[in-house]
Amino acid sequence: MEGARPRTGISRRWKTSWASRKSVKTFIITAFFAVVLSLFLLSGKQRNVGQSSGCDFPAIFNFGDSNSDTGGKSAAFNRILFPNGNTFFQKPAGRYCDGKVMIDFIAEKLGLPYLSAYLDSIDANFRHGANFATGGSTIQPLDVRMFKRGFSPISLDIQLSQFEQFKERVNELYKEGGNSNIKNKLPRPEDFSQALYTFDIVQNDLDSAFKSMTEKQVVESLPGIINLLAQAVQRLHQQGARAFWIHNTGPIGCSPFQVLDYPPQTENVDQNGCIMSQNEVAQEFNRQLKEGVIQLRMQLPDAVLTYVDIYSARYSLISEAKKYGFANPLSYCCGHYPDILCWGKKIMNGLGTSCSNSSAYISWDGIHYSHAANMWVANKVLDGLLSDPPTPITEACRMPLNL
Repeated sequence: MEGARPRTGISRRWKTSWASRKSVKTFIITAFFAVVLSLFLLSGKQRNVGQSSGCDFPAIFNFGDSNSDTGGKSAAFNRILFPNGNTFFQKPAGRYCDGKVMIDFIAEKLGLPYLSAYLDSIDANFRHGANFATGGSTIQPLDVRMFKRGFSPISLDIQLSQFEQFKERVNELYKEGGNSNIKNKLPRPEDFSQALYTFDIVQNDLDSAFKSMTEKQVVESLPGIINLLAQAVQRLHQQGARAFWIHNTGPIGCSPFQVLDYPPQTENVDQNGCIMSQNEVAQEFNRQLKEGVIQLRMQLPDAVLTYVDIYSARYSLISEAKKYGFANPLSYCCGHYPDILCWGKKIMNGLGTSCSNSSAYISWDGIHYSHAANMWVANKVLDGLLSDPPTPITEACRMPLNL
């Protein structure tokens, strides 16, 4: 009996060791399947980014110029009349375009209605956000020189003040228990922190600068412009904004009117007929903007900031216009340079016409992109392949994974 005791001790130690090994083995198997399940769910989510489920943004608040104006300038000043809007809306829709602008495609991608302009008092609905952009707006506060050239007085700082007042009054209304019919046309207080905040603005800053400065001076002015945009993001962050979608600027030197305004020397023309030096200024702005966004990420660690490379998408389209079924990228559909502008009084009085097939043109009116071009660019950028981080807009509320 006593001779058996050592075997019992060894047996116990073996059982203990086996149990320990079994626990480790069980833990490893469980962990393995947890990782597999996580990867499966992640891949499933990645497969579904083209759908509007993602972040489920309840609203969009947009700040910008005519590239994303959905009726602000038209409501505040002279109405933009036909043939603007003739392709998609079949009527004037407050847009400098024959159809939809980029913010419209963003709203569609997120499963939201088109944004009403904040300044539009007729049949506006702000339940899912508001558009503070107006044609001619700049990042910099307007000065006399810029005002005389026709730029909008509703610069980015004014748009931010409008947003702050809008948010404050919405919150007051909810606290007072306001009429439910009115509430149905306004965002809920909690929507402001869950919304997507979009920026599409700077083209007019550059255009104005080219008219009054040397290109070297324009480049020297860029840090100040970017600093103002960074301050705007910080100001919105203080108001509770957390998800930002920030467009860089497009190839301004490829605008048909820009080429006509500043006929380039042979050595300053690229293969597409664009003004190389102006595009280089735009690219320098974009480089500094991207650096500014990186700095903002460090300063605002609880915010998600997506930098969107609109320039690459638009320049790619211009460079391969024929391949994608478009006409000469420096031609345009509506108006006639320099005296008949597509949004001006002469065309409103029937003195100007538009082409019969606007879908064949990249430029709608010599400055703004056509519905067809905007759709092409939207399809390129909204999936995130040209963004930093490479995040689809449907996932733009999520912190990128550092794998």
